[in-house]
Amino acid sequence: MEIIRSNFKSNLHKVYQAIEEADFFAIDGEFSGISDGPSVTALTNGFDTPEERSSPDVKFVCQSSSIDFLASQGFDFNKVFRNGIPYLNQEEERQLREHYDEKRLQSNGAGTLSYVSPNTSKCPVTIPEDQKKFIDQVVEKIEDLLQSEENKNLDLEPCTGFQRKLIYQTLSWKYPKGIHVDTLETEKKERYIVISKVDEEERKRREQQKLAKEQEELNDAVGFSRVIHAIANSGKLVIGHNMLLDVMHTVHQFCCPLPVDLNEFKEMTTCVFPRLLDTKLMASTQPFKDIINNTSLAELEKRLKETPFNPPKVESAEGFPSYDTATEQLHEAGYDAYITGLCFISMANYLGSFLSPPKIHVSARSKLVEPFFNKLFLMRVMDIPYLNLEGPDLQPKRDHVLHVTFPKEWKTSDLYQLFSAFGNIQISWIDDTSAFVSLSQPEQVQIAVNTSKYAESYRIQTYAEYVGKKHKEKQIKRKWTEDTWQEVERKRLNTQCISYALQNHYYHTNSLTVTSAAGKRNLSPSPAEADLEARISGDISDPELEQTESCAEPLSEGRKKAKKLKRMKKDLSPAGGIPDSPAKLFEVPDTW
Repeated sequence: MEIIRSNFKSNLHKVYQAIEEADFFAIDGEFSGISDGPSVTALTNGFDTPEERSSPDVKFVCQSSSIDFLASQGFDFNKVFRNGIPYLNQEEERQLREHYDEKRLQSNGAGTLSYVSPNTSKCPVTIPEDQKKFIDQVVEKIEDLLQSEENKNLDLEPCTGFQRKLIYQTLSWKYPKGIHVDTLETEKKERYIVISKVDEEERKRREQQKLAKEQEELNDAVGFSRVIHAIANSGKLVIGHNMLLDVMHTVHQFCCPLPVDLNEFKEMTTCVFPRLLDTKLMASTQPFKDIINNTSLAELEKRLKETPFNPPKVESAEGFPSYDTATEQLHEAGYDAYITGLCFISMANYLGSFLSPPKIHVSARSKLVEPFFNKLFLMRVMDIPYLNLEGPDLQPKRDHVLHVTFPKEWKTSDLYQLFSAFGNIQISWIDDTSAFVSLSQPEQVQIAVNTSKYAESYRIQTYAEYVGKKHKEKQIKRKWTEDTWQEVERKRLNTQCISYALQNHYYHTNSLTVTSAAGKRNLSPSPAEADLEARISGDISDPELEQTESCAEPLSEGRKKAKKLKRMKKDLSPAGGIPDSPAKLFEVPDTW
């Protein structure tokens, strides 16, 4: 079934039911591999770390080669924009909920505009002089409405937001019962107020209708995010093929912005999706690695139809047309997700053949597939095959790798010529003036480094030296940023503490320092005053200053992020958890 904007709401209950009944979910997205550089290989490096690979820029870009490719596959671009389902992330949803809450408060005159029916206000409204005539005219019209036996409604002329606020405030105080007030829009999008004569029961009924309409509007705005939340709350296994970018985009678009720190990203991702499985990594790992030569999705699907695998038989429910794998529809997200699910079933069932006695069907909850959980395939990284979401990533030695800087005019051929004496090499470009060069033998590294000591146009250093310098620069930058922020926060908090102390001091001074019946004040500075003067002039030592700051301890950036993540976990509250004891029959290796 194809679900688009026009039928999303009417079919959402079917989606929820499918989520409830599913054993696992298979996902796929398009446009996930677009880059804004000259080529993918120029932006991704064979010696990237997982942290570097997981930090894409936040952009919306259209790349001509990707557009051409998708067009050749029959991708309907009009459908994306014309029939796409709206969505909000959690922060946007929170802001919208606050907006509706504010609208309700505005009914009491607490906000800046008034849209919904007022409740009782306890005091008269202060009306500016230039608006009194306008409000008096409104009140007069309402009095006529209440006296009339024929008219039930009164439409006021369109007016400003401030005038609507005054109307709501006035009517809330003057007519706590007997009328219902609402704001509508004309065809020209001009807002006007409608007043209706109602009894208390009718007024409450209309209020409930208004609240229900607001909730429906909110749900419509949240849109497809409701599906993602339902999947996350289910705690069930989510499967993809080469799915790192799919996961990143899904978390970013439907949940919250991705953090800069890799460990925070891992924690956030497993909070949203407790169980993830990447079929490309699964196919690249034993016991599949030796019998699957090509792990691209299309080729993998074909291979898994052959011996020793047994492809699943798929039956579609009535009214739900199925994809036909005989006529490929690759690069349609739904079809790719479909065959990803088929690939997982075939590989999972194959694992059952190693049991004694063999098992024909292996479920998504079996311990046989647990070793593949939460490990996402990393493309084009030579010695770190996957991102481990549940722990530290692999740490390859890379003692055979050199970091080389050179003039912008150099080409790949220049690098091959430079290292021609060292046999076979591999080059991974970083940018126009630097690259990683891996030698076949680690013992040649120091020889290569020594050759550049007196070179003028290029420099060679070991990978360890490069990482060390980069780490040091990062620490310096981070320390400078933290110190700057802490200094600003220290001054702000110090000012707050001084202000608080001054208030207390002058309170006590005004109360207790009268020394005679004539009311003379103590002219010599009290210890508190001297202490405050010292603080202001900067004469207090750092330990004393730290004590001052303790009156309002700042929230560090880390604590803020931790609180935000904790709040997100509470909002999502995924059901179920990952078992603590993974199976030992198959293991994703620590070395590749």
